[in-house]
Amino acid sequence: MDDIRPNLPQKPVRFMDQLRSHIRSKQLAYSTEKTYCSWIKHFIHFHNRAHPKDLGAEQVDAFLSYLAVDRNVSVNTQKTALNALVFMYHQFFNIQLGTLQFVPSVTPQTLPTVFSHREAMAVINQLQGVYKLAALLMYGSGLRVMECARLRIQDVDFENNCIVVREGKGRKWRRTILPEVSLDTLKVQIQYALALHNKDIGEGFGEVYLPDALEKKYPCAARNPAWQYVFPAKNTAVDPRGGTIRRHHIGEKQIQRKVKLAIQAAHVYKKSGCHTFRHSFATQLLQSGADIRNIQELMGHSDLSTTQIYTHVIGVHERGLCSPVDKTIYE
Repeated sequence: MDDIRPNLPQKPVRFMDQLRSHIRSKQLAYSTEKTYCSWIKHFIHFHNRAHPKDLGAEQVDAFLSYLAVDRNVSVNTQKTALNALVFMYHQFFNIQLGTLQFVPSVTPQTLPTVFSHREAMAVINQLQGVYKLAALLMYGSGLRVMECARLRIQDVDFENNCIVVREGKGRKWRRTILPEVSLDTLKVQIQYALALHNKDIGEGFGEVYLPDALEKKYPCAARNPAWQYVFPAKNTAVDPRGGTIRRHHIGEKQIQRKVKLAIQAAHVYKKSGCHTFRHSFATQLLQSGADIRNIQELMGHSDLSTTQIYTHVIGVHERGLCSPVDKTIYE
C-alpha cells in the first residue's frame, strides 16, 4: 500500500505534519505530497536543520544554486525543488520570496527513451499473467504505471473500446484507447477480480477504498463490483486510514520490478522501465500519422509542448534522412 497517505493527528503540532495537512487541504496528489516534503526536508538539512520560517530568499537561492553547481541536477529536478519551496513559502507560510537569483541548472533536458515496436513486444512477451497484461495496457493505452495499478472495473469500456483514466496525474480525467489484442485477457482478469470480490464478501469483507470521500456520499459503493480494482492485490490488508480490512490493488513497485527483469531478459540495453511503454505509445502513434493534438488528449498532457517533445524523437526518420555512409546501399 505504498500509495496510501498515512494518517495525521487531528491537530498537527509538528512542522512536517502541519505542512502535509496543508498540502492535503489543497487536494494535491500523494506523489506530489511526498516529493514536496522530500525536497523541503532536504532544504532544512542543507541549512543545518534551521526552521524554514527563519530562512528566506537568500537561503532558497543558496540551496537551488547548490543543486545546480554541486549536484549537477537537471533543469526539471531543480524546477521541482523550486516548486516545493515556493509552495511552502507562498501557500503555507503566506510569505512572498520576491525575485530569486539562484544559479539555474544548465543540464539539458534529455529526449525520452522509447522502445521500437519489436522491443516493446519482446519485453511484454517476457512477462506472465497480470504483469503481462499491465505492460500491454501501458504500451497499448499509454497508461502510467500508477494508472494501470489503480484501474477499476468501471473504467474499462468494452462497448466503446476505451479506458477512462479517473485517477491520473494531477487528478485529471481522460479517455484513451483500449487495445483490441488485450480484450480477451482483460475480460478474464475482470472475471477473476469479481470472483475474488465475491469471496471477500462471503468472508465478511469486500469493501474497496473510494477516493474523494465518496464512501460517505455513497455508503454502499465500496462493495459495488464496478468500483473493484482490475488488478487486485493477492491478500487483504488493514487500511491504515481507518483500520478497515480491504483488498487493495497490486503494488506499482511490483509491476516495475517485473518489467525491469523482463527488459533484461529481452536483452534491451536501454535505460528504460514502465514509463518507457508510455513514451513508446506516443511515438508509435506519431509514426502512424496521428494528429499531435489527439495524442495530447490521449496522453492527458495539459500543455501541447509536453507532447511535442516526441516529435524530436522520431523527427529524423520522419523526414527521410539517412547517414551519408549509407548512400552506397542505395546507389
